[in-house]
Amino acid sequence: MEDTEYTRMDSAEDGMWWYRALHQRLLDALSDVQGRVLDAGCGTGGFLARLHSSRPDLSLVGLEWSPIAASRAHRKSGVAVARGSANTLPFADASFHAAILADVLCHGAVDPDLALAEMRRVLRPGGRLIVNMPAYAWLMSTHDVRVHNARRQTARQTAAMLRRAGFEDGRVGYWNSLPLPMMIVQRKLRTAAHGPSDVAPFPPWLDAVFHGMTQFERRLPFAIPAGGSVLAIAKRP
Repeated sequence: MEDTEYTRMDSAEDGMWWYRALHQRLLDALSDVQGRVLDAGCGTGGFLARLHSSRPDLSLVGLEWSPIAASRAHRKSGVAVARGSANTLPFADASFHAAILADVLCHGAVDPDLALAEMRRVLRPGGRLIVNMPAYAWLMSTHDVRVHNARRQTARQTAAMLRRAGFEDGRVGYWNSLPLPMMIVQRKLRTAAHGPSDVAPFPPWLDAVFHGMTQFERRLPFAIPAGGSVLAIAKRP
């Protein structure tokens, strides 16, 4: 990503509703995991810091390509952060019990087939892979250009991608569903050639409304069949 986007991420990810909602989803997906966990493409370390605080029993490792972001992630989380690419992980075979790719496979510099093959290699048999993806190619916007996103995809496409890579028992579904109509308005009806990043301070009342929406849908006993993001939880055989 552009350095300016890392700076925005660094300042926003502890408080902005979208990051807080994503981090809670990831914590839920790791609730019964024990052992060593890799956050690949950890950015400036917001989730690493929250995971370290919430689950001090886990052994955590971050991976980040940007030296600026990697340094910030280490300072923020206190966790070791390696420099490297998701396409060629600098870790030994079968060395993690779980791995996270949160909005990483969407990036133009990442080859999903290579990255997923690497995830399968470094996960132990039975290890868990958690993937978050931005949904729907038709939602591409200037924000995606700023953060170098090359792909957005459906839940069905995400499930097929994981099966092709050799993962199984996938639970794949949408979240960030209730804010989706507002996302469509922002991205498609208020477009601009050089529009602003989506990572920006929200008025406190609006931030609370959006976060409340995500928490309400998180507690629903059923999945909503559409949303702004796709979350997948799969297993290495």
